[in-house]
Amino acid sequence: MEKTNPSDYLILDSHELLEKNIEIKREAQKKVSTDVLRTKIKQYLKKEKRIKAITVCFTDLEGKFMRLDYDKNFVLESDQNFTFDGSSIKGFTVQGNSDLRLMIDWTSFRWLPAEVFGPGKVMVFANVFNKDKTLFPSDFRGQLQQLADELYQKEKITINVSCEIEGILLKGTHAEENFDSKEGLRPATQSGYFHCLPQDDLIKFIDRVAEAKRSLGFENEKDHPEVAPSQFELNYKYADILMAADYVQLYKLICRQIANKLGCTATFLPKPRMNINGSGMHTNISIFKNGKNIFYDAKGKYGLSKMAMNFLTAILYYAKDSCLVLNSSVNSYRRLDPKFEAPNEIKMHDCDRGSMIRIPLGNEKSTRIEVRSVAPDCNPYLTMYTLLAAGMKGINASPKEAKLYSAVLNKREKLPGNIYDALRYFKQSAFMKEIMTLTNHAKYLSLKERVSNRSPKDLGTRIKEGEIKYHHEITNQEIWAKY
Repeated sequence: MEKTNPSDYLILDSHELLEKNIEIKREAQKKVSTDVLRTKIKQYLKKEKRIKAITVCFTDLEGKFMRLDYDKNFVLESDQNFTFDGSSIKGFTVQGNSDLRLMIDWTSFRWLPAEVFGPGKVMVFANVFNKDKTLFPSDFRGQLQQLADELYQKEKITINVSCEIEGILLKGTHAEENFDSKEGLRPATQSGYFHCLPQDDLIKFIDRVAEAKRSLGFENEKDHPEVAPSQFELNYKYADILMAADYVQLYKLICRQIANKLGCTATFLPKPRMNINGSGMHTNISIFKNGKNIFYDAKGKYGLSKMAMNFLTAILYYAKDSCLVLNSSVNSYRRLDPKFEAPNEIKMHDCDRGSMIRIPLGNEKSTRIEVRSVAPDCNPYLTMYTLLAAGMKGINASPKEAKLYSAVLNKREKLPGNIYDALRYFKQSAFMKEIMTLTNHAKYLSLKERVSNRSPKDLGTRIKEGEIKYHHEITNQEIWAKY
């Protein structure tokens, strides 16, 4: 059989990718509808013979990123009829009622760098729907999009988010799946913050990730090693809340693929190694209306408006209720250790990095709140949905409710120190049941209990196999069955 020549498929250089991806990103930011973009993109796909497949992405309830390739011609003919078995996805559906649909969100369309994804491929994100084409309630990308769209249509507000996602580069491929508690996880290098040689393995990795991000239209800002050995953080410009959540998934995928090509593993475990700083995902939030940042008030404390204060106090008020969503793994609670700049105090501050919410120095454009307690292994859609739902409760609160929320500023409490306490707060939370629905609340609770039950309650000072191998982003059917 004659082999296909890779040059037969689309390979764009980084400049072409950047130009195309920024152009379609700007259209999405102008709120061009998915139906309008669907028509435009399908016309392009028909003409562009060098594209062979469309990678369609979605996310399960815990935050695991799912992807599958559809042949381009099949997409052109049947993009409204992508069905899959929901019972094969943990926490989605039962076997007796398993058929679900994927509906493409064409506003998420991206051209892909061939050196990372292979030639001739493009990508879209999808929302999950029921058989009758109603939104599937356990897909929080769809739920987040619906909530953000409602706020824009009713109040013309846009929620802008930027995430500072930390990870660690480890020696060897598949390091997490092959974890040995005696040996632990080994960093790819001992280099760290401000003292990394130009051709260090970590810098080579960061450079390649930065280039992939740039070509995908992330609009890079700062790429650097972090405090812990072999730790990295690559920052990029804020985007609307749904795009920001998509970026979290895409960023982590890029890092993992590039690390694998370098013979390494990019891990987003919050605390993969003891006695050094863990990895977080500081989540910066601001709200704009008619192009104006309504979180800003030059006369307010830390430059914050009353609306911003109401928004953040409600997030703090529900901090214990939502902790299991923002810190969704057994390993997350090792990170919330005050000896390593852990943001485990339920308070706000302008410079104290032990605060759950920090107020970075800003101006009328950049003023925002930074939720520091979020772990990088969370479900970004569920996390942002929860933070937004809590914040809007603060904004829409009655005077009595606002007084109740603001009282949290006079308290000195800490976040749960282990997943078992977090499970208890989550289980009892009327707020989480309300915003997630009772069914999703029960599903999520069950998933988290199953993993926590596979780890010792007293975690001690050595990282255990259970918290790594049964982690939702790492485990598979074979590993799960070896318990």
